[in-house]
Amino acid sequence: MSMKKIISSILLAYFLFFGVGFVNFAQAKTTSVRGYVKKSTGTYIAPHFKTSPNKTKFDNFSTKGNVNPYTGKKGYISPYKLKW
Repeated sequence: MSMKKIISSILLAYFLFFGVGFVNFAQAKTTSVRGYVKKSTGTYIAPHFKTSPNKTKFDNFSTKGNVNPYTGKKGYISPYKLKW
């Protein structure tokens, strides 16, 4: 087996093994929210999805660089300006 084929095989195995893990890591986990009425205003909030709570603000749908997969809207909030 030539050196070129060996290197190609190693690179292919690397990307198949680590590439799949990276894709799963990059996708935000979601939580469904039931529709409800805000008590303070009486406004009805339709059922929707949101990112699951975690310790980072970089994977939220509304953060710049992300896209909400359910609506197609691009994120618009800087992750550095969010106050928690």
